[in-house]
Amino acid sequence: MADEKLAKLREAVAGLSQISDNEKSGFISLVARYLSGEEEHVEWAKIHTPTDEVVVPYDALEAPPEDMEETKKLLNKLAVLKLNGGLGTTMGCTGPKSVIEVRNGFTFLDLIVIQIESLNKKYGSNSQYPRVVADEFLPWPSKGKTCKDGWYPPGHGDIFPSLMNSGKLDLLLSQGKEYVFIANSDNLGAIVDMKILNHLIHKQNEYCMEVTPKTLADVKGGTLISYEDKVQLLEIAQVPDAHVNEFKSIEKFKIFNTNNLWVNLKAIKRLVEADALKMEIIPNPKEVDGVKVLQLETAAGAAIRFFDHAIGINVPRSRFLPVKATSDLQLVQSDLYTLVDGFVTRNPARTNPSNPSIELGPEFKKVGCFLGRFKSIPSIVELDTLKVSGDVWFGSSITLKGKVTITAQPGVKLEIPDGAVIENKDINGPEDL
Repeated sequence: MADEKLAKLREAVAGLSQISDNEKSGFISLVARYLSGEEEHVEWAKIHTPTDEVVVPYDALEAPPEDMEETKKLLNKLAVLKLNGGLGTTMGCTGPKSVIEVRNGFTFLDLIVIQIESLNKKYGSNSQYPRVVADEFLPWPSKGKTCKDGWYPPGHGDIFPSLMNSGKLDLLLSQGKEYVFIANSDNLGAIVDMKILNHLIHKQNEYCMEVTPKTLADVKGGTLISYEDKVQLLEIAQVPDAHVNEFKSIEKFKIFNTNNLWVNLKAIKRLVEADALKMEIIPNPKEVDGVKVLQLETAAGAAIRFFDHAIGINVPRSRFLPVKATSDLQLVQSDLYTLVDGFVTRNPARTNPSNPSIELGPEFKKVGCFLGRFKSIPSIVELDTLKVSGDVWFGSSITLKGKVTITAQPGVKLEIPDGAVIENKDINGPEDL
């Protein structure tokens, strides 16, 4: 049955003119693995906590050379690749999240360019696969859905064959590049770090994943384990039901994957040419325009087990500053951070190492609505928690401190006046201001 399905799919895919032969063979290979059910199950008893040799503490890394020429030599060996990420649909956007304005009129993309330009000044494209119509197991574009909805990007695990197939990998190697730093474009903390680059080049690690200590907000994030003498990424989807609570515990699994990855380019070439990167397949069923479709994806972090001398580095939380929702956007747009050379830096006036916890109601979910409800982003340097619900509007130059809850009663518009200072208060109407 599986063979029959695959044969029909292969025939339909062969007729798709919108994708290259490499993309066709990559897609068919992914589907064949999926249909064969060749998932490797993790044996819980074989899981071990990685040692400091496998997950190296950031503070244990040697300081990079201070000599400008030596630093320039290191940087000349590095390429930076930012993953554009999905559409910012959860935040009400119709395009990629990286074009959302973050600070001072700059988008994520602007900041990335400024960061790289700043480094250069100081020191001298993904595949698309067809969505599969679930009940017929045929590519949707072959059924007439040739617009963008008929296609999907196959997850960031595709970055390795994409680099190879596009010719970019050979180009980078010909330019003397040795490593690529891969990170999500919406992670404003993912900047080039000379300590990490210096360590990898001197130790010849083929792959490095930056991890950071888990908080209760990160319990579902993938973690690094030692498994059968290899370092491996363990995702919650791979965990047997009986052990899910143990996986979520921050006692046993203390770190999680930031998706900041450093990978040796020659190693990528070797493994892609050998077709050796068989990352776990993530089936992603969706409903689009009333049609049930299937997307098969892979994750770049899962490739760690195929590389030699792969390590994790346990980095400070400041290297993980993602913007997944408007509450995250409020943090990075506030006075909690400053902007220098495209780098978002935490305000030293904030003594608490943790960021405030911010919970905004559905009225703030979409970026346009969020921005419209603030004349200016309040000062939150001394804020611990903020919970906002209902039809709330903020004036300018507002300061929030301690634990603040603001609730507009149903059908009532609640306006917080310009210059208000709110500290450890529950506000349910204008009389509480």
